[in-house]
Amino acid sequence: MKRAIGLVELTNITRGILVADTMLKAANVELLLSQPLCPGKYVVMVGGDVGAVQSAVRSGKSVGGAENVVDEFVLANIHPDVFQALSGCTEVKQIKSLGVIESYSVASAIVAADTAAKAAAVQLLEVRLARGMGGKAVVSVTGEIGAVTAAVRAGSNAIAHTGFLVDQLVIAAPHPGLHQALF
Repeated sequence: MKRAIGLVELTNITRGILVADTMLKAANVELLLSQPLCPGKYVVMVGGDVGAVQSAVRSGKSVGGAENVVDEFVLANIHPDVFQALSGCTEVKQIKSLGVIESYSVASAIVAADTAAKAAAVQLLEVRLARGMGGKAVVSVTGEIGAVTAAVRAGSNAIAHTGFLVDQLVIAAPHPGLHQALF
């Protein structure tokens, strides 16, 4: 497990490829994700030691240019469930209560997911990244209603100041048919 991850989200695909190359050359980091997303955005995520990830993100932001960088982060000690939720590999047996956080950026959604998972005893279901959603990202969690409420509140609060929070939702007892529609 990496000690830290960092991400730079860009409005420009060609600039995103340059940013990925720059981040890898700037520090001893591992490329975790480098791909285009809707609507023509590009995201680069690296992992490694905190200092190396910070250096890579700084370099990526610099070459990306302020006009092309949508959002970015460096997260130390990321919650391990975030990686499963990003890859869509979370096994969902039962949805007790459902919490959803919607964001305008991939980076802020991952920050919200990490914060939510650390804030309460919830299962992180999915972090859906901007594919077919006009560049938005969605975080979903399940668990007991009190834990889901606390997790959604914490995750939403973590990104509210950025202006990227679109909405949040908690459903105490979602209909069983909703399970198939979501996953």
